[in-house]
Amino acid sequence: MIRQVNQIAAYFEVYPEQRAEEGVRGHIQKFMAPTLRQQLLDYVAEGGEGLDPLVLKAARSIEVKTD
Repeated sequence: MIRQVNQIAAYFEVYPEQRAEEGVRGHIQKFMAPTLRQQLLDYVAEGGEGLDPLVLKAARSIEVKTD
């Protein structure tokens, strides 16, 4: 999971900061299963060791919907 989300951040890091954050957040919300998103949020809540700072910033506004 860490490697996966860090790769997403690496892709978007060439964009301006706000666009990069939106891109990471959008990609995670669209393409990660709700259970995996929840694991990511739990990991971030525990400190998020090893996560790209862009992932940490984007994760603050990710919601998990179980629909």
